[in-house]
Amino acid sequence: KQVVVKSVKFDQSRQQVTSNYLLAVSFSSPQYEPECAWMKTSLLSVVYLVLLTLVSSPAVVAAPPELEPWLKATQSWQRDTASPVLSLGPARSFDDTHIFAPLVCFEKDRYQLWYCGSTGTVAERVFQMGLATSRDGKTFQRHPKNPVYAFGDGKHSVLTPTLLRQADGSLLREKGQLRMWFSSTWFEGGNSVHTLHEATSSDGISWSKPSPALLKHVYAPTIIKTGAEYQLWYTDVSQGDWKIRHARSRDGRQWRVTPDPCLVVDQKWERSRLFYPTVLKKNGLYFMWYGSYWSARANTTALGFAVSLDGLRWTKHPQNPVFRPDPKRPWESHYVTSQTILPVAGNAFRIWYASRRKPPFVNKYFALNTAIWKP
Repeated sequence: KQVVVKSVKFDQSRQQVTSNYLLAVSFSSPQYEPECAWMKTSLLSVVYLVLLTLVSSPAVVAAPPELEPWLKATQSWQRDTASPVLSLGPARSFDDTHIFAPLVCFEKDRYQLWYCGSTGTVAERVFQMGLATSRDGKTFQRHPKNPVYAFGDGKHSVLTPTLLRQADGSLLREKGQLRMWFSSTWFEGGNSVHTLHEATSSDGISWSKPSPALLKHVYAPTIIKTGAEYQLWYTDVSQGDWKIRHARSRDGRQWRVTPDPCLVVDQKWERSRLFYPTVLKKNGLYFMWYGSYWSARANTTALGFAVSLDGLRWTKHPQNPVFRPDPKRPWESHYVTSQTILPVAGNAFRIWYASRRKPPFVNKYFALNTAIWKP
């Protein structure tokens, strides 16, 4: 007789069962079965324990060879400023208490950096959008007309804006207009639902009114156009275990959400939630930097990196997190997220990100910073 047991292999990147294995325990002759009953029981117990291990422990899936160079590369980000590129505004300004979510583009030989700022307590905060400009991406001057954008009702915040970009991260105007999407919610009196909205502008200073909600449960969108298609990655905040999702559109307004999430919490360094995806495409590969709470250090976030052939199935870097807070710089000792990352001269990447200093967290975020990585 033969006792047949089936097991499964668990695909870590897709959170799905992908293949079956056959495990058999044979007993060569029926005449010995009475004497070996205890053996069958013991063997089946061992088999059961093995199968539990196989199912509960995700298997290590080999990455496609095209991804290997980026998964082996150490991301040595160099902070090349002695202080933040932008700090809190003066007292009684719209951004005197909280500042985060830098949105950066390079156009006409200058960098433009939009950001979210707020005054008041954490519970009372209502974020509006400010603008600063720079020639080198490191020294910024605030626009005199700040804030340049608000939701308009005095309640809802403008959060984590993103611009339409080419696949490589460069700015893409349509009919001469900037297209911006952002998340919004009412922190003090709302139901905490985050919705996706769009606004347009010709100069980055005067913007159209927010569109009606395009999607629910959307935070920190990032959008690129590939061919005739718009692709969106965002943080799904519908439940406590935030994850990264993907959606497609033909016009940037009607979105079809991909059923399965792109990324979930499954690396040891990640804790509880994933957030703030930034996606670019380079040499046929999709790159994503994303944030999570860092399990090795309390009250801390850091950035991970993942790479993909199609933007849907991702492989995370084994050395994550690739970008971490710097305790030697007190204004960014604990949080380093809500980032923009762009390719810059010399085949390098530059990041702009928000940071927090040590608790108590009076300031939701405290300063905006930059760093560069030269692969």
